[in-house]
Amino acid sequence: MINNTKEYLEQAGALLKGHFLLTSGRHAGQYMQCAKVMQYPAYTEHIAKVIAHGFKDCEIDIVIAPAVGGIVIGYELAKALGVKSIFAERVMGKMTLRRGFEIPKGAKIVIAEDVITTGLSISDVKEIVTAYDGVLVGVGVIVDRTGGEIDVGTKLVSAYSQKILSYTEDECPFCKEGSVPVKPGSRGLS
Repeated sequence: MINNTKEYLEQAGALLKGHFLLTSGRHAGQYMQCAKVMQYPAYTEHIAKVIAHGFKDCEIDIVIAPAVGGIVIGYELAKALGVKSIFAERVMGKMTLRRGFEIPKGAKIVIAEDVITTGLSISDVKEIVTAYDGVLVGVGVIVDRTGGEIDVGTKLVSAYSQKILSYTEDECPFCKEGSVPVKPGSRGLS
């Protein structure tokens, strides 16, 4: 399968440069704003098919995504795999299923996310899968910001992978220059 993800990310202007506060709490000079690429349904559909291709030999029942960033790619990935799509939401800081969503015991699950840096949101969704006695088959992401270095404890399929340096606040070179980071992500929205 041809993978045009990098081209689509560039065309959509998804790679931002500046000083950013990531969802993980780390700082970076680049930010991958996948919402910009997901505003184009044809791009999103193609990217979901690239991820789905990585799971072609797997049996999957449900795709679950963390809200907000994972919902669109989760839906498109579920469509490409021909399975159900659900999403988890943070309630009082804890990821949970709402809206009548359930995971049947033994259901084979793929977690979908837009971007992975530390894997925190994925870890939170894994807890839900475990609590419902689901079987985690793997994780599918649009962008792996670790360049393949992250270990999510299961199969990881990314449509695009690039090592993007990130820093703690104390070691951040941008902070040392007096720059104040911006937080473009969705965590913490009310």
